[in-house]
Amino acid sequence: MSAQKTVSLNAKNRKFPMEYTRNIGIAAHIDAGKTTTTERILYYTGVVHKMGEVHEGSSVTDWMEQERERGITITSAAISCNWTSENGLFKGIQHQINIIDTPGHVDFTAEVERSLRVLDGAVGVFCAVAGVQPQSETVWRQMDKYQVPRIAFINKMDRVGADFNAAIDSMRERLNAKAQAIVLPIGSEESFEGLIDLVEQEALLFDSSDETGMTYRKEAIPEVLVAEADRHREALVETLADLDEDLANAYLEGSEISADLLRKVIRKTTIALEFCPVILGSAFKNKGVQMLLDSIVAYLPAPIDLPAIEAEDIKGKPVHIESDDNGSLTGLAFKLMTDSFVGKLVFFRVYSGCLKKGAALLNPRTGKTERIARILLMKANTREDIDVAYSGDICALVGLRQVVTGDTLSEKSHPVRLEPPTFPETVISMSIEPKTTSDKDKLEEGLERLSEEDPTFFVSTNEDTGQTLISGMGELHLEIIRDRLFREFKVQAEAGRPQIAYRETFGQAAKGEGRFIRQSVEVPQYGHACIKVEPLEQGSGIIIEEKLAEGVIPKEFIEPTLEGIREAAHNGVVAGYPVTDFKATLNDGSFHEVDSSEMAFKMAGIFAFKEAMEASNPQLLEPMMQVEVETPEDYQGDIMGDLNRRRGQIQSINTKALYIVISAIVPLSEMFGYSTIVRSLSKGRAGYSMNPESFQPVPDSILKEIIGTT
Repeated sequence: MSAQKTVSLNAKNRKFPMEYTRNIGIAAHIDAGKTTTTERILYYTGVVHKMGEVHEGSSVTDWMEQERERGITITSAAISCNWTSENGLFKGIQHQINIIDTPGHVDFTAEVERSLRVLDGAVGVFCAVAGVQPQSETVWRQMDKYQVPRIAFINKMDRVGADFNAAIDSMRERLNAKAQAIVLPIGSEESFEGLIDLVEQEALLFDSSDETGMTYRKEAIPEVLVAEADRHREALVETLADLDEDLANAYLEGSEISADLLRKVIRKTTIALEFCPVILGSAFKNKGVQMLLDSIVAYLPAPIDLPAIEAEDIKGKPVHIESDDNGSLTGLAFKLMTDSFVGKLVFFRVYSGCLKKGAALLNPRTGKTERIARILLMKANTREDIDVAYSGDICALVGLRQVVTGDTLSEKSHPVRLEPPTFPETVISMSIEPKTTSDKDKLEEGLERLSEEDPTFFVSTNEDTGQTLISGMGELHLEIIRDRLFREFKVQAEAGRPQIAYRETFGQAAKGEGRFIRQSVEVPQYGHACIKVEPLEQGSGIIIEEKLAEGVIPKEFIEPTLEGIREAAHNGVVAGYPVTDFKATLNDGSFHEVDSSEMAFKMAGIFAFKEAMEASNPQLLEPMMQVEVETPEDYQGDIMGDLNRRRGQIQSINTKALYIVISAIVPLSEMFGYSTIVRSLSKGRAGYSMNPESFQPVPDSILKEIIGTT
């Protein structure tokens, strides 16, 4: 970065120049140690004076009652801290690090999605025993989607079965990661006592008498490990030489590769998504977290290190948003939260300009102005009032009324829209009803506020029964919603059995003709439409278009016809579930000079769609889950037999450390209550994880049961 650019971007009053700011996320599979790692970071940076523990329910970032009771992260927590590195490219320079600790459970993957959308870098935490786990893969794909530079932290090096090299190998095999160690462990499991810094070529040994891990000493690499360290450093240099010309020239000339050159190349290639440095430690045992902080500062990007953000103006023309305090204010609302003290909190990433308290900003989606009453710097469940947020900052806003997740706020003189985060479809729903009449209003208010906060939580009404339905990403997701209704909104409610969010699709291409003709009525109607439908590949979504010859249907009736097709797709002909993955083309029809109307053509579109679907050998699709069970070998047979009884398709069986890992594709409908079953089958020693995999046709034998219950 040029000095000229740095000077022009730094506002006079900002505490930390933008090049000394890091916006990062901590993300991984459930129980890999994300929250424990974050707690140690807060301790070493002085935000807290006592380390919180997940198992004790005392962690700072897991502040919700439900999180502390269950020992899991449910909602992303944002927190700011400062760190001064003792070595490397930024030695002696204090940095501000804004951290978001994200959930690891698949039911709350939307929290990861919207956090990664606004972060500049990330730390992927992996278990040294288990290596890459299913949710690790999901998180990694989300990082790829948003082009987030990352470093990997191999945690739990003190655990029995810890294998640093195997964990890196699993990253390369399962994630296709360009991962390479920049440190090596000294010992493992109970004998894990330090690490070797391959960049500086020195050993860092932790003081066993200091349980906080604050003190460590630097020494020469132990003689027995010199050969291994040389071999790994050579591999590191060779990998980076393929990515950087200056390093390649120095390497080929046989020159000594300095630590500074190596750091610069690691930083450059990490930011360019060409390389992923891997470090290690044991967050629980307070070992290696300072090196993680040094690596965050050294290798992850500042806002100005990244390309300009793509956006579009109100006319849809592409524009680019530079990280510039002097630019026009542009930012993204990426998360909403209800706070018992200040009401609605909107988490906001400032991409350009300076955001001042009291400012009036335009929401291009609504066309309305929002006034900023307060700006808060978040520290998990505590907050600090600030007057200004600068470009690159993450803060929380108070006073916004009609803002939802994904909204852009910008100056009225320069209205632009940033791309919002995208979220997966819900896969499960259940009915919920208030126990008493007095609970009805509280239930409606609670559901409305929770659906505002959570873009993967939906509320609807069953038209046939009048029941209120809530939909989410899994059993745990809906359980947490119910618990929050009870605790936060004091609602007494009864919930029905969870229902699967099935989908329907076309089995083959077909044609449909719809006529809506009413002659013997006071106001005659005439609408006639012909369509062709074609099934598309899974995940393609819905395409509805018209290819009509000139004058076949007047222009004012075309859009109502297409609207009728869209509306008909909400309820398929098999069991009334939404129809997906198809292309419908309006290609013919006719009209009456007097009797035709928008309503008649909308009905014609609905009838044409229903006829086409009935003629296409329609299919009911059920959500399938990627299930991975880790179990001691003694229980392998019982667990595989149970998965087979659940219509599971075994994909692979692997040995990982002391466990057998069984991967299978299983229908979601067969997985209700599985956590209790798997514990029972293994005497509490097995665990499992589950991720959405695909939608597949329902077998005929099961189809009859489903249709009979709808």
